[in-house]
Amino acid sequence: MKWVFEEQFSFFSCMQVILANSIVKLTVVKPQGWLAGIKYGGMDNLLDIKSPESHRGYWDVNWSVPGGLEPHQFNVRCRISGTKYNVIHHSYDKIEVSFRTTYNPSGLGIKLPLSIDIRYILQNGVSGFHCYAIYERPTGCPAFDLSQTRMVFKLRREKFHYMAISDEKQRIMPMPEDLLPHRGKRLIVPESVMLVNPINPDLKGEVDDKYQYSMDNQESGVHGWISSEPLIGFWVIFPSHEFRSGGPTKQNLTVHTGPACLAVSFHNLDTKCSSFPSDEPRKMIIPMADQPQMFHGMHYIGDEMVTHFEAGEDWNKVFGPIFVYLNSTPTISNAHSLWLDAKKQRLLEEAAWPYDFISSKHYIRAAGRGSAYGKLVVQDKFLHGSLIPAKSAHVGLSVAKKAGGWQTESKHYQFWVKTDSNGNFNIKNVIPGIYRLHGWVPGFIGDYLEKGFIDITAGSETQLGDLVYVPPRDGPTMWDIGFPDRTASGYYVPDVSPIYANRLFLNSQEK
Repeated sequence: MKWVFEEQFSFFSCMQVILANSIVKLTVVKPQGWLAGIKYGGMDNLLDIKSPESHRGYWDVNWSVPGGLEPHQFNVRCRISGTKYNVIHHSYDKIEVSFRTTYNPSGLGIKLPLSIDIRYILQNGVSGFHCYAIYERPTGCPAFDLSQTRMVFKLRREKFHYMAISDEKQRIMPMPEDLLPHRGKRLIVPESVMLVNPINPDLKGEVDDKYQYSMDNQESGVHGWISSEPLIGFWVIFPSHEFRSGGPTKQNLTVHTGPACLAVSFHNLDTKCSSFPSDEPRKMIIPMADQPQMFHGMHYIGDEMVTHFEAGEDWNKVFGPIFVYLNSTPTISNAHSLWLDAKKQRLLEEAAWPYDFISSKHYIRAAGRGSAYGKLVVQDKFLHGSLIPAKSAHVGLSVAKKAGGWQTESKHYQFWVKTDSNGNFNIKNVIPGIYRLHGWVPGFIGDYLEKGFIDITAGSETQLGDLVYVPPRDGPTMWDIGFPDRTASGYYVPDVSPIYANRLFLNSQEK
């Protein structure tokens, strides 16, 4: 395997770092850490070449000063920009590079009170790459609120038209220009556009909205796009959801045609940001195929999801790694096989978690983690005289101290599994810490919370024994609607007006 690792000047006089094996070539802007190019499968760049290098593959953060979100008086969006580049590891097997920005309270301007280290990993013989970021609050940082953080890939708008987020949710997407006024009609619902004169006439009359393609964390292990000429699959794989806020049922965005961008200034020399009040006019640009990787966000819940940091509070968290998997096929009849192959790759990545090739000291490998196991049963005397096994229940460890509090916990890690038919569970690869055991059982209302705290240490195997959940009741069930499994299954979903429809959902299993 031939490695290529070099630094060079780009046309815009910015230093670039080139990482390449015989399959994939990455171009990263130095020292900012923006991913400017991905070469694979005969395409010189999978990322949008019509966008600036800073707008193709990047991390960003939405934050505010305490109390700023509710009145919307002070809200800041930052595109993360590193100031120091470093090679963390370089061997025959892999290369890992770092692009770090360190919080410095001195100087002028609005500054995100975080130090952030963006990492890219390219391995020998692997068709893709891993990326992650380490967020740290050094001692003495001022208070602030974190409302969202994500990584975004903007793909070639003239190439990537077909998206897939599940076996049922796949389709040819509108072109970016279809969302502009002469081709689309903006509706009352924010970010919803009726396609009145789309480039692809088959889509005429449909409504496009990025929120239509949201998925629960537990269901969004792989999603992506397939290009045309050549046929290339671009897939984002989450090998674990432990670093995502809100637990397994938190909904997050996956793919979308592309949103309107706020008119915000991003500075290259530091992680400086510009503020924008909520009533500031928004600037429309032509959107493109977006691939946002949501690690933390307020969507579908609101202000309760905001992460609050007190002045002087120390904190660090590793977001990721995620794996960007690339595959291809020479024949259009095999295009669907790219999705099937991506699903298989997801299983391989999940089986390899936690990875053993991550170099950061903040990333805990398997030997430094612990586990907790036990059995959950339900006591409901109105249904059965004996204990009922909590079959297919969700059981997880979270620092949240209130029943159901895991749904809005966003500062720390969470670890979730499903019980077997007898209610047995084993939560493996837990990062050391003090947790509470949470859960819920399909068929029963309410949230389970174990009373005691659970101390997980490196190498520990904590036996929790038999745990009993007593669901809230005031008496026997007289009648019910639906089934309490935290989905809308069993409820009647009426047909939408045909003039406000997305055909992808007209005959879906969710109906």
